[in-house]
Amino acid sequence: MPVPPDPVLRAASRWLHHLSSVDVMHASALFTTHSAYADVTPTQYSTALTWLKENGLVTSDGKTGRSAGPASLMEAAFKDALWLPDADLLVTCPEELPMDVIRAADAIGIGTDDALAVIRDAWGKVDTESRTRVGNAGELALVGLLRAASDLPVRHVAETSDGYGYDIAIGDVHIEVKSTTRRGRLTIYLSRYEYETMKSDPGWMLAVIRLGPDLQPLAVASLDRRWIEHAVPGDRSHNGRWESVRFDVPADAVTPGLPPLGAMLTEAQSGLLSGKPSWTG
Repeated sequence: MPVPPDPVLRAASRWLHHLSSVDVMHASALFTTHSAYADVTPTQYSTALTWLKENGLVTSDGKTGRSAGPASLMEAAFKDALWLPDADLLVTCPEELPMDVIRAADAIGIGTDDALAVIRDAWGKVDTESRTRVGNAGELALVGLLRAASDLPVRHVAETSDGYGYDIAIGDVHIEVKSTTRRGRLTIYLSRYEYETMKSDPGWMLAVIRLGPDLQPLAVASLDRRWIEHAVPGDRSHNGRWESVRFDVPADAVTPGLPPLGAMLTEAQSGLLSGKPSWTG
């Protein structure tokens, strides 16, 4: 859904402000009779109220939610923006805010610092939801590929516990799975416990799986353990330690397929596990 025009956002902000103390009928009468509100047309006020209801900021009977305000209004306006999944890279300071965000902030009546905070919060929600959905799908997809390509038992241990430090066990190989739907960018998160499991478990490996829009597997690869060891941050003192780290992984750190599985795979495998097509293909 496109971002509402500035007059509609201005009207939406006014609805949220006044509906906290009066009903729809009285607020509407104010908007249509007072000269201070004549910069927005009755149609735009009506459109704004409908939009607020569609986004859950106003109930069907004209009540505002407890959290309804400028921040929630901004978040609703940009929750479907195509650039939002990459906002962590594209928008790092107020000066990098897209012009449509700056115009919307002005229409709603908030500053660019507050607008940036809203965008960062919205990105965090989108990123967390997407990582959970894509991560679960990637684990299930890799379990399916492994079971189709090996006669050995494949255990999806993450289904029962997060305490293993990996997601899948096959033979003496323990696989931590990271998933993505992006073709040209691989960003993964590794917990301290997963890293320490890698350090102590010679059978541990990190597999990456790229999924299509339908969450079906398109490519499988593995991430070099030595690269992980080199890339993790160091603890600077005994008073603090990192617990989770985000990696932006370069293409040369990724090996097509899952070579550590070797002879565990039968010729009936799909080809994805041997790196066909390749990760960068």
